[in-house]
Amino acid sequence: MILKRYLPKSLFGRALLIIMLPIGVMQIAVAYFFFNAHWDRVTANLSDSVSADIAVATTLFKQDPTVTRAEDLDALLSPGMQLSVVFREGDVLPVAQRRQMFFSNLDKTLRRALNENLDDPFWFDTTRYPNHIDVRVEVEGGYLRFIAARERVFAPTGFVFIFWLITATVLLTLVSIIFIRNQAKPIRLLADAADAYGKGQDLGNFKPSGASEVRRAGQSFLKMRSRIQRHLEQRTMMLAGVSHDLRTPLTRLKLQLAMQEDSEETRAARQDLMEMETMLNGYLDFARGQGSEIPEPVNIHDYLKAVVKGQSAKLDDKSIRKGLTATLRPIALSRALTNLISNSTKYAKGCQVSVKSSADRIEFYVDDAGPGIPPEQRKQAFRAFSRLDEARTQNIEGVGLGLSIARDIAQLHGGSLSLEDSPLGGLRAIISLPQ
Repeated sequence: MILKRYLPKSLFGRALLIIMLPIGVMQIAVAYFFFNAHWDRVTANLSDSVSADIAVATTLFKQDPTVTRAEDLDALLSPGMQLSVVFREGDVLPVAQRRQMFFSNLDKTLRRALNENLDDPFWFDTTRYPNHIDVRVEVEGGYLRFIAARERVFAPTGFVFIFWLITATVLLTLVSIIFIRNQAKPIRLLADAADAYGKGQDLGNFKPSGASEVRRAGQSFLKMRSRIQRHLEQRTMMLAGVSHDLRTPLTRLKLQLAMQEDSEETRAARQDLMEMETMLNGYLDFARGQGSEIPEPVNIHDYLKAVVKGQSAKLDDKSIRKGLTATLRPIALSRALTNLISNSTKYAKGCQVSVKSSADRIEFYVDDAGPGIPPEQRKQAFRAFSRLDEARTQNIEGVGLGLSIARDIAQLHGGSLSLEDSPLGGLRAIISLPQ
């Protein structure tokens, strides 16, 4: 579980880890076995050879410890063996601490070989010169200084091997990144299209692409989108047809009642007809909840000022940041806010509208001081045709679709509608939309 916390969360990161982790483990294993099995053995053989040459030269010099003998040995060893010899008469071996190379096992290999072949004290340095090794052997009257070519002591193929190993890893990583990005891009486009459709936005030029499984998922998404749109269109057409068919007899009844004498029975019949017409309008509004209105940038202050105009609602201007704009469907959102304001007007005789915005979200608050809705009944309040008469005032007109329509419109924008306790003492409705 601890390891899972640090693993990549994206498909790109996980795919790259799946490809690069085995490659990295393999490269490390190959490098380890190469250094321990091959390079170390070759370097040991080379170090033994140079150490043996130094030991022979030291023995020959001891037979005649003069500068002339050292010069003769240098003339003998330098051309063919790449081993220079100099006698430093009167000097002593250095005592300063030598700097260790990055691969310290090279120094260990040379020290082991010199210990096996020499009986005299020695000192060596593998770091002072980039292409040579400095070995000094103590003799009577001073010390012999040997300068050997580095390739005679250490196998140069090790560094070449490491270079190509790193180069191959970098190339494989770049190829993997390009390949994985191309594979992850269609999935990201599909996710963006689904997110845009969830917010009711246009999908643009989205076309399924990528691997066969991803294309199949994209095609299924487009088919699902077509079925949903067809279903919504059929629902709208059906309810619009029912509303149109019922409006004709309602109109005839209204004309007949208008010609009747004004009486208590006539007024009651007219009220019933008005309620029936209100119900039909509510049904039709509910069916139009997934309209095809195109989102557009809107100045929030001016927009809300127009929405609350003529209604029993007060706009909290101080809550709106100067110049605040948002991209939304103005007609649809106006219908949602109007439904919420209308509910507050029915149950609380007025409300207050305010706004809270951030970098990625904008929230519209509708607060009232009415009786509110108990928390355990708020989920039920969103159901279509739901009437919570126990929590609200009795005999209120409407068909119980106001909150359902408002929630559908919020979801159409990719947002949500929630109910909370209001600071005014009643109910707070919050429409939260992404920016």
